[in-house]
Amino acid sequence: MARNAENLKKLIIIPAYNESENIERTIRDVKEHAPGFDYVIINDCSRDDTLEILRKNNFHYLNLPVNLGIGGAVQTGYRYAYYHGYDLAVQFDGDGQHNAAYLQAMADELVSTGSNMVIGSRFIKKEGFQSSGMRRAGIRHFTRLIRLLTRKTITDPTSGLRIVDRKLMDLFQADYPKDYPEPESTVMVLSKGYKVQEIPVIMNEREGGVSSISLLNGIYYMIKVSLAILFARIHK
Repeated sequence: MARNAENLKKLIIIPAYNESENIERTIRDVKEHAPGFDYVIINDCSRDDTLEILRKNNFHYLNLPVNLGIGGAVQTGYRYAYYHGYDLAVQFDGDGQHNAAYLQAMADELVSTGSNMVIGSRFIKKEGFQSSGMRRAGIRHFTRLIRLLTRKTITDPTSGLRIVDRKLMDLFQADYPKDYPEPESTVMVLSKGYKVQEIPVIMNEREGGVSSISLLNGIYYMIKVSLAILFARIHK
């Protein structure tokens, strides 16, 4: 692999489910602040006007015929990236919470440190939107659990802002967690001996639409992901 990230072929994977209020702003951000990256939107069978907006604006997208959930949508993006010869692939939310201005720095960090994954963490410098109190408690729980199982401290294990190399593209296109995949996939990667780094980023509060994780399913999320993390560590 070339040691200059600017010369690498890079793809931004944007999973989208009912993101009609946010997707145009997200793509404007990508085009303005990450001009060295290609992008593809994975429309996960949205029920709102997302597909019409993608068509109207001639955005680059794949339209899934059935709803696969966040894990399936992201895995589709990794498969697209891998088989289209990309060197690096970025997972990037379609709801406006992520900032494309950090993507080149994440790519540079991955290449310069020889890492396989770089995660954008809002909790290193603790600037910008820090999520709700309930979610921060859950994130601290996952940080402690991951450290216990892998001896690696990941300050923002639920961050959906992450960039990977071709080795992890290949791994993820074949096997990627289906529900709330970020903590589980992080443990899977660390357990297999891959190198994971974090860099500080600022994230935004969602301006429109509805998050996939609500107060009502928060307990289910904690239990399910904790069990999945343990399973991923045992079956490394």
